[in-house]
Amino acid sequence: MLSNYVKIAWRKLNRHKSYALINVVSLSLGIACAILIFTLVKYHLSFDTFHADQNRIYRIYTELHTEKVTYSTGVPNPMGEAFRSGYSVAEKVGRIAFLKKRVVAVSPEKKFEEDLAFADPDFLNIFDFPLLQGNPKTALQDRNTALITDRIAKKYFGNENPIGQLLHIDNSLVVKITGILRNLPVTTDFRSEIYLPFGNLQEHSPWMVEKDWWVGFNKEMQCFIRLKPGVSAAVVDSRILPAISDKYYNKENAKRFRFRLQPLSDVHFNPKLRGYTEKKNLWTFALIGFFLVVTACVNFINLATAQALGRAREIGVRKALGSQRGALFWQFITETALITGSALIIALVLAYLALPFVNQWFDIELVLNPLTDTYLLAFLLGLLLIVIFCSGAYPGLILARFQAVLALKGKLSQQSAGGFSLRKGLVVTQFAISQLLIIGTLIMTNQLRYSQQADMGFRKDAMVILPVPDNKKSKINTLGAQLSELSGVENVTFFDTPPASEAVGNTAFLFDSRPKTEDFTIAIKSADHQYIPTFNIPILAGRNLNPSDTIREYLLNETAVKALGLASMQDVIGKSATINNRPGTIVGVMKDFHYKSFRAAIEPLSITTWSEVYGSCGVKLNPANLGPTLAGLEKAWTAMYPSSIFTYRFLDEDIERLYKQDTMLLRLIQAFAGIAIFVGCLGLYGLVSFMANQKKKEIGVRKVLGASTSGILWLFGKEFSRLLLVAFMLAAPLGWWIMTRWLTNFVYRIEPGAGIFILAMLITFLVALLTIGFQSVKAALMNPVKTLRTE
Repeated sequence: MLSNYVKIAWRKLNRHKSYALINVVSLSLGIACAILIFTLVKYHLSFDTFHADQNRIYRIYTELHTEKVTYSTGVPNPMGEAFRSGYSVAEKVGRIAFLKKRVVAVSPEKKFEEDLAFADPDFLNIFDFPLLQGNPKTALQDRNTALITDRIAKKYFGNENPIGQLLHIDNSLVVKITGILRNLPVTTDFRSEIYLPFGNLQEHSPWMVEKDWWVGFNKEMQCFIRLKPGVSAAVVDSRILPAISDKYYNKENAKRFRFRLQPLSDVHFNPKLRGYTEKKNLWTFALIGFFLVVTACVNFINLATAQALGRAREIGVRKALGSQRGALFWQFITETALITGSALIIALVLAYLALPFVNQWFDIELVLNPLTDTYLLAFLLGLLLIVIFCSGAYPGLILARFQAVLALKGKLSQQSAGGFSLRKGLVVTQFAISQLLIIGTLIMTNQLRYSQQADMGFRKDAMVILPVPDNKKSKINTLGAQLSELSGVENVTFFDTPPASEAVGNTAFLFDSRPKTEDFTIAIKSADHQYIPTFNIPILAGRNLNPSDTIREYLLNETAVKALGLASMQDVIGKSATINNRPGTIVGVMKDFHYKSFRAAIEPLSITTWSEVYGSCGVKLNPANLGPTLAGLEKAWTAMYPSSIFTYRFLDEDIERLYKQDTMLLRLIQAFAGIAIFVGCLGLYGLVSFMANQKKKEIGVRKVLGASTSGILWLFGKEFSRLLLVAFMLAAPLGWWIMTRWLTNFVYRIEPGAGIFILAMLITFLVALLTIGFQSVKAALMNPVKTLRTE
């Protein structure tokens, strides 16, 4: 019986090739997108799930309570020891400090730029990063040692044994390799592949490990714990961590500095704590994938019900010869299964071809292998069955219930074949989804363009950022002088972070002779006296900073002055300020500029001179002669730092990176919107073709009676125009609501006006017009003599 079903189904599909092709192509595209989205969602949901006792692992993070609550992944350096020695609720406590892009040299000729991690020995006992070589009991205990991954070992030493080899870190630290870690899984947020003992941080970056420094913290200085079985994280949150604040801070600061536990499962998904993405983005992707599969299924149902009348006599003959309703239903399901199975195979090929582009867009490492991935295999089988029955069940039931007598007499109506109203509803659903994606694409594009092109309050064009491996006074002074002499260089400045950066710390602020610190915290940037003129930041009151290597003077922004409650900017000039526990004098007020992304409001900011933390050099170039000037920068920089690796980036690139996640989301939605429109157009083309065939005689009669070509065209166009308009009326308010909620992520944002929605509607109408135009014109130009004499 089954072989008979397959044989008949194959003959039927072979006879109606265009019908089969449209369904296979649309289902292939929908299923391919669903496969990629499933793989992407599964990839993110599997982050750091491989650690044993993952449900007991937490990161301690900082909540800073001022005028509003701000969050940081970092904690004060003493937190780890205070928690370890003062309380017995944790099995293990491990501090770790992440330092990005440090120079690691095997020899003077062999240098690499790597991310480093300085970690307590217990860090490797909390997490499952097993050693391939070395003693796990003594790993990270002795100073001047290092653990590296197997990948790094092969990269540095090839087939040579790396144990006992020396690594030179930033020309300030020499360590001996004592262990080899198994290569890190791709699904972990801990990407450092070189681990050094936490004790060595004192020699490398002493400013990060001031022993009793409780009033400041760095986002890269983190502390992880593994609670004992049965210990409640809620109890630690509500009792122990507040007790630490009360013990190590005065009464006022204890209210500000609060600490909380973040579950390991939340680390990848919490944007407030530098998570890679939000779970709601994954569910958005999943919903888009569902919509695309629904769009393809709508095509199938539309075309199948539209062709049902053409199969009326076939069904009538089958019923007259004794076929039961169930047999007819399963016959149609078999046809659907052949189409869907073919589409699934093609979809897998398309997904494999698209995978490298998805990996490049998202900077991830997705793998697609249903033979080894049981979750993916189960998803494919489930999707196959769902699509077969969702696409085939309704048309199958329609065909199976035809009355044999009416079918043989050719007296079945459109209502018997499911009704044109059903197909209208499906077309509306299909194009409402397409228009919703178009609206989202247009609004996201406009917001990101606004974020990247709007005036941020400082000069960003032709600004090059260079690393500063060694910020000793003599070296940066010499480098600055040499760079300034180059033709094409207009200004040179040294600093810790560029004007726009998420890597800005906040700290307490004591103003003048006020008895206590302010209720708000203030962000602090360290830069030399050339920072303000190089980035063209206006001074509104007072003057710029004087040259200095230590903290003596401060600049405040307008928002800081307003937060102090002063009537005039002149009122802060000459007053004392203690910021980050370091006293100085306020000498000027600078105009507000966006020192973070447009997602964040401009908050109080200070700039001071502190050469100890300068890690970057900013160079303002003349854009007319970039090539030779960049070559000159490399020559001067390499002469100053011969053992380091020369790299540079433009400030514009830094600003673009602030919106990296949004840009990736936009690219994906653009791709899905294009696919949704294409799939919708395939279905529209098939429906118009069917209508043209059904209305041949009607068109012939109309033309004989004097109907014009434009009138015939309108016969096709008016019906679909109404449907597209109804789809727009559904999509526009839903799109406005969804995108308005997305825009709330940006403090400084566009207002989506009527023009965006009108443009979305025009795009849809234009694409639909091009889709139905060919078949409509072909039908309108047919010779009525040929169409009317067919019988």
